[in-house]
Amino acid sequence: MPAASYYESNARQRVRGLFDDGTVVEILPPQARVTSPHLAALGMPVALDDGVMTGSARLDGRPVLFAAEEPAFMGGSVGEVHGAKLTGLLLRAARDRPDAVVLLWDTGGVRLHEANAGLIAISEIQRALFQARAAGVPVIAVCAGANGCYGGLGIVARSCDHIVMTEEGRHSVSGPEVIESQQGVEEFDASDRALVWRTMGGKHRYLIGEASSFALDSIADLRRAVAVLIERPAPLTLETVQREHAALARRLRRFGGASDATEVWALLGVADPAGLPMLDEQDFVALADTLRERCDD
Repeated sequence: MPAASYYESNARQRVRGLFDDGTVVEILPPQARVTSPHLAALGMPVALDDGVMTGSARLDGRPVLFAAEEPAFMGGSVGEVHGAKLTGLLLRAARDRPDAVVLLWDTGGVRLHEANAGLIAISEIQRALFQARAAGVPVIAVCAGANGCYGGLGIVARSCDHIVMTEEGRHSVSGPEVIESQQGVEEFDASDRALVWRTMGGKHRYLIGEASSFALDSIADLRRAVAVLIERPAPLTLETVQREHAALARRLRRFGGASDATEVWALLGVADPAGLPMLDEQDFVALADTLRERCDD
């Protein structure tokens, strides 16, 4: 495994690489043994951190709080304990006002085994996120992991100040398999990996203005991207919400008739939409920065 690949790293490797050496302090570490009561009741394996690492650290010397979902435990899914750790972290941010909160999402969404407890957890996370932002703390989501960022946390990610993505990352509310199971393979073929990435992948999300930053699949490059965005908090005001709604309406008018991402790219002015997925990071960003939708224009 390439040591610097974010996509292929686990949660603790990502945290060690993203933050300053010797500054990470974990909250409720595995030694605390706070595990899911629901999985135990079902006779299923548990994780001693319930699949999410939370804590404090420094990034370029600046104090931050962080959460990092473990991709290998139940698809990074959100259960009651997992969600409570995220909610507690965000409420702590609203109280202590660090320079930022960095959320390393890698999740398929709610843990189905925990049903309503997982769904309630998502609503609590969302409310705590807005409390942190209302307190003036920028919250930055990184959507670059193997499970993508789907379900309720896909909504939470879009409610953050910024999203950072890589080409390998995916971000949406419903995942490919969910769409196919509900609407049929004619609507969305989840086995078509090219379709999945050009619809939900980092390049598309950056082009339509959903992601603020596009980085390489490198822990070092993601660290750089996050550090830049700490300096650019997005105000949470009635005016910014109204501007976002206006941007969404404009997007529907402009792209509502498109049946594939390549048609969206063509409408944006990409001369060779079919060739866009093959561009390397440098050429892609150079092209995208002249054409991409910016929600707050």
